[in-house]
Amino acid sequence: MDQNKKLLELLNDFDNAMLVTRSSEGSLEARPMAVAQIEDDGDIWFVTDRNSGKVADLMLDDEVAVTMQSSNKFAVVSGTAQAVDDRAKLDELWSEAWKVWFPEGKASQSILLLRVDADHGEYWDNSDTNGLRYLIKAGKAYMRGERPETDEAINASVSM
Repeated sequence: MDQNKKLLELLNDFDNAMLVTRSSEGSLEARPMAVAQIEDDGDIWFVTDRNSGKVADLMLDDEVAVTMQSSNKFAVVSGTAQAVDDRAKLDELWSEAWKVWFPEGKASQSILLLRVDADHGEYWDNSDTNGLRYLIKAGKAYMRGERPETDEAINASVSM
């Protein structure tokens, strides 16, 4: 199984994510973000306001985590993030739904792109037959007083 491909497939299943940055006080700050694009190498694009706290956080510490979760799929990517002021890329990624945050549309002077350059990722996929297989393994392990083993179809750590 190609673990990178599996992680990318899972990442593309999500429209939203939690972006985790470190604040100037050293605490971790997480906020929901609409996913603008997942690139083939796992890099993730978001849009934000250039005056937001997350942009200020990134000026002090560019290491981030991006988490995604549904009822039976989970993914996390860690890497570095940077603000990107690229109007051509914004035109490529633009979604009319973002007018909720940017009423002036993509012409807004406050809109800015964020790109997370992925270094590492991990996934847990308990959907479809993976979930059923895991339940069977978990049941057997429970009966034996053991921990269930997972396989890379369900869980893997991936260098990107």
